[in-house]
Amino acid sequence: MNPEETLARISVSLPDSLLAELDRRIIAKGYASRSELVRDLIRERLVEDRWARGDQEVVGVLTISYDHHQHGLTERITELQHHCFVNVLCSTHVHLDHHHCLETIIVRGRPTEIEQLIQAISGLRGVRFAKLTRAAIMEQ
Repeated sequence: MNPEETLARISVSLPDSLLAELDRRIIAKGYASRSELVRDLIRERLVEDRWARGDQEVVGVLTISYDHHQHGLTERITELQHHCFVNVLCSTHVHLDHHHCLETIIVRGRPTEIEQLIQAISGLRGVRFAKLTRAAIMEQ
């Protein structure tokens, strides 16, 4: 949050059972207050909405693990990154063991383009796991 931004206080009415669940989450996730958790939930929903609308640039992290002994796989993954309409901001490659690698690829672009990239990569022979973590630049 911008230190110069003022805070508005609101009141929310909740059933006791929902408030109890909110308080359990505060404790379980280590939040300092109800307000912090509610702000994070709102931001999470705003990111989901931005991805669903599809009309603005978003960011995401593609996490993939694969067998690097699969013939041509690393070259194909690199080729897909170079030829998609998504900006690859950076990637990190880690050797997990003799056969398996883990890669994170931070991307920026339109939601549909990012989702097409992860689908293309996850469908490659030798890819064992592929997940997209959605994020967005939020002004709030």
